[in-house]
Amino acid sequence: MKECDVVIAGLGAMGSAAIYHLAGRGRRVAGLDRLHPPHDQGSSHGRSRIIREAYFEHPLYVPLVQRAYELWGDLERKSGKKLLLRTGGLMIGPADGALVRGAKRSAEEHRLEHQLLIDGDLRRRFQVFELAENMVGLWEPRAGILFPEQAVETHLELAAKAGAELHYNEPMLRWEPDGRGVRVFTAKESFRANKLLLSTGAWMSSSVPGIKLPLQVERQVMFWFEPRVQAERFAPEHCPIHIWEYEPGRFFYGFPDLGDGVKTAVHHQGEPAAPETARREVDEHDIGAMRSLLRRFMPSADGNLKSSAVCLYTNTPDEHFILDWHPELPQVLIASPCSGHGFKFSSVIGELEAMLLNNQRPPFDLGVFKISRFVV
Repeated sequence: MKECDVVIAGLGAMGSAAIYHLAGRGRRVAGLDRLHPPHDQGSSHGRSRIIREAYFEHPLYVPLVQRAYELWGDLERKSGKKLLLRTGGLMIGPADGALVRGAKRSAEEHRLEHQLLIDGDLRRRFQVFELAENMVGLWEPRAGILFPEQAVETHLELAAKAGAELHYNEPMLRWEPDGRGVRVFTAKESFRANKLLLSTGAWMSSSVPGIKLPLQVERQVMFWFEPRVQAERFAPEHCPIHIWEYEPGRFFYGFPDLGDGVKTAVHHQGEPAAPETARREVDEHDIGAMRSLLRRFMPSADGNLKSSAVCLYTNTPDEHFILDWHPELPQVLIASPCSGHGFKFSSVIGELEAMLLNNQRPPFDLGVFKISRFVV
């Protein structure tokens, strides 16, 4: 049985960042994944992810994402890889809607640079966008794009260089408490560790037998369309990342064309799924629903479909993260069901996971992420 300080189950966004930070602190750490990350069966793929600062979901996320920006920059410097592209960002919707109102609240509370654009101003600056009569746009200059596969790969590469053991295509079969520590079993190895981090994403419910977390896995489809006209206006220097509240509480988002088409997707509203049986094929209904939104709000992007992909959201009822100790076993840390908005935070969540696992006090209030908010 191998002895280590920490075992990490799941090496996607959060797990890869955690093992990077732990190995960098000199801890003996082993990471397990059922596949070979970065892979396309979970939530950490799709070539691009949005990072934004005027966080409409809640102002409490702003200090976290500000630290995430610092850590992404540090990771770029250490690796020599380009992981973040700043494009600016637009939150578009009714002025009193959840998106614009929430982004404005965060921007004002944290004194972030931003600008509210009304219809005429927004059309002049970004001519590919067609707004409904009641829509405005909140512009934030720091928003941009993260490259998720490169980010996960970089965290893991640097973790391995720092001495971490990486066990790919080797899922955790089970774990059990062992005094104040834990034993973890795979088909090939068994481990004895002081702490266990569960960051298994869509597989989380099966990773924590004995407690019932109210998690729902949701199928999401991403599309890359070839612009029909005005292709040059979708280049990153002209087109920011953008999120739309097109109906009350309903959102879709998009990216500039990075060479593989204009990426768009609906945020939430996907069908319930399970990671082993999720419908991975994309059908005409999926495509038609996305095209209907493009024709209303970005008609120039409604060209040939170049590619598509399915990813999984693992949602909590309040759409806040989970980052907390097991309610009965203080040696087991549970992390990463991120409700579809977590990747941008993975650099800082990994740092916080490492701090918690090192018995350090985090510099942020993590109360909103506690398991005790659920009936378990």
